[in-house]
Amino acid sequence: MGEPRNSPAQPIFLSTGGLRTAAEEKRKLDLIEERLRAVEGFGDYPFADMTDLCLVPNIVIPPKFKVPDFDRYKGTTCPKNHLKMYCRKMGAHSRDEKLLMHFFQDSLAGATIIWYTNLEASRIRTWKDLITAFLKQY
Repeated sequence: MGEPRNSPAQPIFLSTGGLRTAAEEKRKLDLIEERLRAVEGFGDYPFADMTDLCLVPNIVIPPKFKVPDFDRYKGTTCPKNHLKMYCRKMGAHSRDEKLLMHFFQDSLAGATIIWYTNLEASRIRTWKDLITAFLKQY
């Protein structure tokens, strides 16, 4: 018998799932790396600046400001009543439009928060714009 030959065959990995070739393992690793890049982003965000994420840019939150506890609106009750309750809880800050607009998100839940996060800042410039859009939606 001759000596064993060195061949360029792919190695086989044993696991509880059966035999896997190096090509299958490489595909799995590539998929994991692709998912990791998607999670980490690697700078592929459609917005280059974090201010693009904010509906209300340049907001100044007063020192010692405490966000009131809001009943969260889920889209199944009267939107006008929700606005009334929100305004009453934010009464001390009723003259600060940016504060009202920014913390309105804290009074929302479920699909309504998704609605809020998808608002375009170019269309919502004032508190009135926001409540008009909210009432039109709900």
